[in-house]
Amino acid sequence: MNYENDERIVMTLDAGGTNFIFSAIKGNEQIVDEIILDSEADNLDRSLYNIIEGFTRIKKSLAKSPVAISFAFPGPADYQNGIIGDLGNFPAYRGGVALGPMLNEKFNLPIFINNDGDLYAYGEAIAGFLPEVNAMLEKAGNPKRYRNLLGLTLGTGFGSGIVSCGELYQGDNSISGEIWLLRNKLSPQENVEEHASIRGIQNLYAQKAWIAKDKIPSPKNIFEIAIGKLPGNREAATEAFALMARVVGDAISNAVTLLDGLVVIGGGLSGAHSLFMPFLVDEMRSYFIKQDGSKFRRLIADVYNLDIEEDRQKFVKQYITEISVYGSTKKVKYDSCKKIGIGISRIGTSKAIEIGAYAFALNELDSKYYL
Repeated sequence: MNYENDERIVMTLDAGGTNFIFSAIKGNEQIVDEIILDSEADNLDRSLYNIIEGFTRIKKSLAKSPVAISFAFPGPADYQNGIIGDLGNFPAYRGGVALGPMLNEKFNLPIFINNDGDLYAYGEAIAGFLPEVNAMLEKAGNPKRYRNLLGLTLGTGFGSGIVSCGELYQGDNSISGEIWLLRNKLSPQENVEEHASIRGIQNLYAQKAWIAKDKIPSPKNIFEIAIGKLPGNREAATEAFALMARVVGDAISNAVTLLDGLVVIGGGLSGAHSLFMPFLVDEMRSYFIKQDGSKFRRLIADVYNLDIEEDRQKFVKQYITEISVYGSTKKVKYDSCKKIGIGISRIGTSKAIEIGAYAFALNELDSKYYL
């Protein structure tokens, strides 16, 4: 499923606690300049006014009418019915806000709202990591094709989305893919996001470098300390990213045990992948230890870092053997090697979310529910 040649236009919004960023997409590409307005998260009237105003301005700038509005908004929410719930960073929305129905009345368009992690994963499945990996397999002459994807956003928080066979998995309560609530390997009384996030990296560095919290550098600066570009405690910076990676690798391992598919990582912290990916992959390749001291692999599948050439070559290679059919002279081909590929976003988090919002809207419009 690819809408890169589709002429339909969908208006989009990336809703953050500070800003609303409005745009419009056609054929998987942004076609207007973004409009940025304050989110006014503590004043419902002003916040909703800005949402209407942003979409109104975008619509006026379009050469033809849009077919839908589709966007990311933080949860918890009843996304399928367009109801926003009690948000920590949008205090004015507490008690429930019927955002989708309101926009439907104002613009007389279908309204689709999802979590940003879900739309990120969907965008990567439509026009990012998933088709790139399958194209790589095709080029190598390998008939294997992947249909399932876990998309992760590693930044202010730790979000995720799940795509299976071209469809975004939404769950029954609009709370699928809540990976941030998995148990934290390093601190089992906490959830994984306390280490798998910007604040997680900063807190880990502060602990290892023995500095006060008001002196903690930005994650970018911690990365540059770790690679020797800035002065600071290089050992502590490197260890902070390594520990974060262990936590994230453990969470991903739990998730792919149930999902069984490719994994792509985006978000602000993904720019430091050269530091943390080796530790993350090593965690996924680790072992469980039984009481008698014997070990067995954490995951059934072999894990390949698709940002490394050596791993890419091993990933696309076929390991075919022939086995005999019992009671017959016939032989069949058998590939016993199970593989999971993991890598960093090639198209970028923001673009993936926009494409995801666009594709989700068109897929819904083209489905039986809107015929």
